[in-house]
Parts: sequence; structure tokens; C-alpha cells
Amino acid sequence: MLLLISGSLRAGSVNGAVITTAAGFAASTVYGGLDGLPHFNPDCDRDPLPVEVVALREAIAAADGVLFCTPEYAGGLPGSFKNLLDWTIGGGEMYGKPVAWINASSVAAPTGGADAHDSLRKTLTYAGTRIVDDACARIPIPRQAVENGTLIDPDLRGRVAVAVRRLVEAAKPVNP
Repeated sequence: MLLLISGSLRAGSVNGAVITTAAGFAASTVYGGLDGLPHFNPDCDRDPLPVEVVALREAIAAADGVLFCTPEYAGGLPGSFKNLLDWTIGGGEMYGKPVAWINASSVAAPTGGADAHDSLRKTLTYAGTRIVDDACARIPIPRQAVENGTLIDPDLRGRVAVAVRRLVEAAKPVNP
């Protein structure tokens, strides 16, 4: 089972549409608690943890792999999404976990989201995850390709499906 996380809080987000679309291609859970996480404070990263943090860490622990799709804000990761990543460090649930991301930034974006995804790679490397490069994809999504919160373009849907399939394959347990 995959855990799917959008780094955007915006209603009608293209990143959210990618995550919703990805959910149709594999057994998965879509994480919806980004806006409810408390601000990260290392002094609070101990028992008893905030219930929202417990829920996040339990969702990560239960997943075989994690797929992210996040926008770039002001040349980096959105603050709320970085906050989520910060909460994942202390628990260790991300350690060794297969992870990937889809960059859905429009071709019109100044850096194409590259700065955010470079930062995401750095944070996920620090967390000890297993980045599945073959499952990481740059799939520019124009707004007109989204309808009712999902992708409607067959080519774009197919490209998302390939990324999801690659992450699922990488997340399968290795037989001894």
C-alpha cells in the first residue's frame, strides 16, 4: 500500500489532482492532514505527541512506500509541507522507506519546480529514505487537464500510472 501526499493546501490544486489520480492506480491512502499539523518544534517531538503527528507517523509506518506531489513556493518547498517533513524525522518511520515524487509544475513556472524538488530530495535523503529515481517524474500538468479534482488527459494519466507502478514495484518486499 502506498501513502500519497500532496504538498499543496490550495483547493483545486494540480498537485492534489495528481495525488487523487495516482490513488486510482494502486492500493493507497491519501494523506489529508497537512493543514492540521502543528508547527514543528523539537521540544514537542516527544511523548505525548500531538494526535495529528501520531496519525501522520502511523500512516507512514503502515505504508510500503510514499509518493509526494508538491508545488514550489518562492523558490522552495511550501512551508506547511516542509513542516510535515520535519515531523517525519524524529520518529524514524521514513527510514529505509521507498519514496518518489511527481513534479507537476507547469512549463511556465520560473524553475519548473526544480528548486522545491531538489530541496525535497535533500530532506528525504537526510531522513534516510530510499529514493526511487525511476518513479520520480516531471509531468507538467496544465490546469485544463484537471476536472473535478482528477486528471482527464489520457497521456498524463498514463504517465502518472507509470510512476506509481514503478514505486509499487520498488516497494515490494524482497524475497529471501
